[in-house]
Amino acid sequence: MTHWFDTAVAITIACYAVAIAIAGWRLLRGPSAEDRVLAGDFMYVVGMLLILVYGLRFHSTMYFEVALLVGLLGWVSTAALAKFLLRGEVIE
Repeated sequence: MTHWFDTAVAITIACYAVAIAIAGWRLLRGPSAEDRVLAGDFMYVVGMLLILVYGLRFHSTMYFEVALLVGLLGWVSTAALAKFLLRGEVIE
């Protein structure tokens, strides 16, 4: 690839790493359970984006399939946690 693309990928990965670190701090320190769920949701979305950037970098479609699975599992877990926080139970 070109030098510009490699530089852009490196900067993107660094920005995503900083975003995950900040969200991890909020996940551990969050004042309420809702803040922690939101931080976890943000972390899986940024993690999914990070996997997609690695897929672009290494020219592999496997990364895109993994990102799809991470997105699906993250969405289900966020929905389950939100339902638990609202009603106190997940399975009715």
